[in-house]
Amino acid sequence: MLDNFLFHLLHLFQRLSIKDMETKNATELMEFILTGLTHQPEWQIPLFLLFFMIYLITIMGNLGLIALICNDPHLHIPMYLFLGSLAFVDAWVSSTVTPKMLANFLGKSKMISLSECIVQFFSFVISVTTECFLLSTMAYDRYVAICKPLLYSVIMANRLCMQLVVLSFLGGLIHSIIHTGLLFRVTFCNSNIIHHFYCDIMPLIKISCTDPSINVLMVFIFSGSIQVFTILIVLISYILILFTILKKKSIQGIRKAFSTCGAHLLSVSLYYGPLLFMYVHPGSEQADDQDMIDSLFYTVIIPFLNPIIYSLRNKKVIDSLTKVLKRYS
Repeated sequence: MLDNFLFHLLHLFQRLSIKDMETKNATELMEFILTGLTHQPEWQIPLFLLFFMIYLITIMGNLGLIALICNDPHLHIPMYLFLGSLAFVDAWVSSTVTPKMLANFLGKSKMISLSECIVQFFSFVISVTTECFLLSTMAYDRYVAICKPLLYSVIMANRLCMQLVVLSFLGGLIHSIIHTGLLFRVTFCNSNIIHHFYCDIMPLIKISCTDPSINVLMVFIFSGSIQVFTILIVLISYILILFTILKKKSIQGIRKAFSTCGAHLLSVSLYYGPLLFMYVHPGSEQADDQDMIDSLFYTVIIPFLNPIIYSLRNKKVIDSLTKVLKRYS
């Protein structure tokens, strides 16, 4: 009987020891390795130079667009308030991701601490979600401008426009708090290697030693709902715009409508594709490399392209830029 008791006591101590060891291992992983875009050393410097130039042009383009909108009274209308907000968010998301990626290209150590990782993820979710809401808001603005031109100044009053912008950022903040808060329930003890160039939810879940079912479910519910909601607003707005355009007899009016909506429609198409592919189907067996390409597209390439898309196809922006260049030439 005593032997049986000692056996169970020893077995209990072994279980407690194993549990303590697992907890210790889980808490020891406070740093992670970002593998980045490539493992080949010969590509590090060329990729650094490429993305450094893209980042510089992105920041200069988006901040320059904001400066133009702020300094030109002719651009103080709802469309450009939303465009300026979009430019700010594009600079934000690019600055959240790109500097760390550039540092990893040149540095021998590709480590990122858990706190840095969480902060980067928090900032990333705010900016990406806010951009979704802003793009849908811009679609609604174009709908009012084309379908209800006589009521445009009444419907899109300054107060409503500011409220829509604030709600877009607030939606991004709340969405980020939800996913970042749920991330604190996850422990990491399996691996500290993140096969990505920044901290995102799906690569982090892959290396967790906690059951991530709740996190995956919340990604599917909240990210999926936000994307479906904002895409529906965009689709409904453009369907109504299309009906209005088809009713017009004037070819000049049709061209003006397409000119007004073309840049935004192109931006929406480029932005939502990778997002839908990655987050609405988190359980898909998509290759990690393909995930990174999709992420690279909407975190680096889209913020780089947006100022070009909206500037080259916008006469008022071109005129404002021409005035500034003439003033300082």
